[in-house]
Amino acid sequence: MYYQTLSRNKLLDKGASSLSDVELLQIIIGSGGKENDFKQIAKNLFAVIQKIGVDRLTIDDVRDIKGIGDAKATTIFAMLEFSRRRFVKQTAPLIDSPEKAAEQFSYISEKRQEYFSMLTLDGARRLIERRTITVGTLMSSLVHPREVFAPAIEDRAASIIIGHNHPSGMLDISEQDREVTKRIRMAGELLGIKLDDHIIVAGDSFVSV
Repeated sequence: MYYQTLSRNKLLDKGASSLSDVELLQIIIGSGGKENDFKQIAKNLFAVIQKIGVDRLTIDDVRDIKGIGDAKATTIFAMLEFSRRRFVKQTAPLIDSPEKAAEQFSYISEKRQEYFSMLTLDGARRLIERRTITVGTLMSSLVHPREVFAPAIEDRAASIIIGHNHPSGMLDISEQDREVTKRIRMAGELLGIKLDDHIIVAGDSFVSV
């Protein structure tokens, strides 16, 4: 508690800018246990944030740190998430509508082969990564859920949007399109990664499955 009090007094007397990153985390963590000094917990948390990145940090990453239980993990993660959403300058685009998703898939709209692509999104629906999953023949593209969710897990995505083009230029939704959507949605439910939408693009137009 002594070092925690020093950090608090330092913040009150000299302002937050006078504290190191680890000292700020010490104040947020508050206290440790008999076998887990809060100073060491703060250092471990800082190391994890540096390794993974604040944008990709999950609550499980916080909970895995020795000395941080569920209650403390939720407090820390809620603070980080609020800061990310409200105060950190956002550079990644917000994908909160089918129109914005279709814009991200515009690069495949004129392709002569069928491209199956995916957007991985964080919890605030900001773009993490845009990926091309498969490139098929002129008429069709087959995709397996494992090809979709392996990179989604790697990106630590909270949700995904899938999209493909129709080289024919027609936006008719086929039974195969519906079946792919159903399979991906069901797989996502098992993995805890929501399928937000399935976009089909052709030329300057799009449709949501």
